[in-house]
Amino acid sequence: MKPLPAGEDGTTPGERTLQTTMALDGDGTVIAQARHLAADFLTSVQADHGLPVSQRAMDLTQLVVSELVTNARKYAPGPVLLDLRIAGDTVEVEVWDSDPVLPVARAADAGRVGQHGLEIVMAVCQGLELQREPVGKRITARIALLDDPAGAIAGRRPL
Repeated sequence: MKPLPAGEDGTTPGERTLQTTMALDGDGTVIAQARHLAADFLTSVQADHGLPVSQRAMDLTQLVVSELVTNARKYAPGPVLLDLRIAGDTVEVEVWDSDPVLPVARAADAGRVGQHGLEIVMAVCQGLELQREPVGKRITARIALLDDPAGAIAGRRPL
């Protein structure tokens, strides 16, 4: 995990960004490696930097990483880049791949087997951004680090 200098990521002076990045290229084991990176990152954020991370945030982050990396490995040729960073009270999971086609959530279909990854990610995140890049695309999901103190599930905010 490497802190960035203040200002390079929109932070104010004195703040620092906690982040880690991994290039994923190879067989299906990279999906497990990505989940382990996410767990290790959030464990370090909590243990080394004193930021609270709920068990739910830990679990959801690993789920989102798994879904996004799986889709990138399945549909895009070439390497995948995973970036995890703390932004305020959220963890941002950013996945870049070389395919410029943005994913689209499919209509609900109880009979469909598979292809529910984007729907799952959308249901558990506070925010999701899909962006075409000069090469490929970047998907950023934001997950709350803490559950709502009132006991509400911290997922997507109502419109």
